[in-house]
Amino acid sequence: MSRPRSEAERAVAAKRPPVHLLRELRDLITGVRERVARQVNEELVALYWLVGKRIREDVLKAKRADHGQRIVSALGRELSAEFGEGFSEKNLRHMVRFAEVFEDEQIVSALRGQLSWTHFKRLVYLDDPLRRDFYTELCRVGRWSTRTLDRKISGMLYERTALSRKPAKLARAEIDALRSDDKLTPDLVFRDPYLLGFLGLKDRFLERDLEDAIIRQLEAFLLELGVGFSFVARQKRMTVDGDDYYLDLLFFHRGLRRLVAVDLKLGDFQPADKGQMELYLRWLEKHDRQPDEEPPVGLILCAGRKRETVELLELEKSGIRVASYWLEMPPRRLLEKKLHEAIGVARGLLEAKDRET
Repeated sequence: MSRPRSEAERAVAAKRPPVHLLRELRDLITGVRERVARQVNEELVALYWLVGKRIREDVLKAKRADHGQRIVSALGRELSAEFGEGFSEKNLRHMVRFAEVFEDEQIVSALRGQLSWTHFKRLVYLDDPLRRDFYTELCRVGRWSTRTLDRKISGMLYERTALSRKPAKLARAEIDALRSDDKLTPDLVFRDPYLLGFLGLKDRFLERDLEDAIIRQLEAFLLELGVGFSFVARQKRMTVDGDDYYLDLLFFHRGLRRLVAVDLKLGDFQPADKGQMELYLRWLEKHDRQPDEEPPVGLILCAGRKRETVELLELEKSGIRVASYWLEMPPRRLLEKKLHEAIGVARGLLEAKDRET
């Protein structure tokens, strides 16, 4: 039984505002502040684009490059003195670059509601237009913070997707579909390899250890999988003809609108792994797929991916992807070398197939 409150305690309580009213007013103030901040960001992004476009037009008209540079320097001195460091020479050059790589005002207008000026400053210095548009659109769809964007770029997300291995024309079509219709494809979602160094696994371990580590670090694993994934089940039981089979991990992807079955393998990919995953997918198709969902797809995560074996089995026709996982992050240059080699090989194979047809 609680003791009666003292006179002093009652006096303090009487001075406090009603809890429900305080909470409501806090939500109201926070909501308005957020809306104002978004509106200010949108207007600033539009202004910076217009400033960059106008300067670029004058600089490009100059016959000598050094004369154009002097114009920007002079503008930076005058504008920063009047309007602050946001219009310094350095920032004016960011604006010029912004207008140079995002030439279409309609695209900028569509993006400025989701991306901040800090996002754009990071994106405009990605030289490859396909790579830049890939990060721009996934940043928009996934509502990435600038820190997440930096992490995705430094982790070479684009180079790890199947999209990067496609001919430029096909890759451009998928990015344009994402921009116009928010249409995500498996080639935009799945990647190879997956970087799982955050699991902290060393030396020898079992498949169950790998699965346990993923569950412990589920939030980090979902970030590595990418935007749109939701965890559904672990060790999903499937009974066929009285025999029980267990799928390691089951996810749902909101953008693809389909279940994603994940099978973990300690060793290299083996042809028998295809049959096992096909059984999982057919069972999910029959028993778990909802009427408004696309057919389930499978992801076999293994220590090594045998390129020719995967190619001969034509796994994608069965809705299956194979990817390797790396438990230690290699040095940046080695990662770049490996991924660029893989991209070159994949593009060469696709071009060879096109010539045959």
